[in-house]
Amino acid sequence: MAANQGESVNACPECGTVVEGGLAGCQKMFDEVLAREFSDFRYAREHRLTVDAYCLQHPTKYMRSAKSYAAHLTGMYAALESEAAAEINRAAQQWLSGPSDLIRPDHPQPQERGTLTISHVYEAKNPDEHVHRVRQWAESTWAAWRDYHDMAKNWVVEATRK
Repeated sequence: MAANQGESVNACPECGTVVEGGLAGCQKMFDEVLAREFSDFRYAREHRLTVDAYCLQHPTKYMRSAKSYAAHLTGMYAALESEAAAEINRAAQQWLSGPSDLIRPDHPQPQERGTLTISHVYEAKNPDEHVHRVRQWAESTWAAWRDYHDMAKNWVVEATRK
């Protein structure tokens, strides 16, 4: 996204990507990536991972509640640490859909939230490259959240308990 004359280019305060408009420009890139995924199924193969990675890099807006916090962490765990992502995501959705005594962690999120950002995916030229880049971005983001892996795993265990 090149800057138009008169528009400011700065870093998104959440993920650090340099884009016209900062946070608003970052959100615009995300919206355009989602539109690409919704308009062509070949791009959408890792849609859930796209959403979880963006949310983990933008927790101020997307991880306000305990349930959203748990949903995005368990989604990322399911995709990157398990062979049963679909089953885990269904169980987590059921677990989070009713009343809950889940408490949002009060310790701070990682300052650095991954070496790749939405711009890495935005620049993909075709569906296969898009899917590959989503995975790379998600792995980078997940690595930045390494202190939360055990919490995500424990929530997955709780959600999938029969």
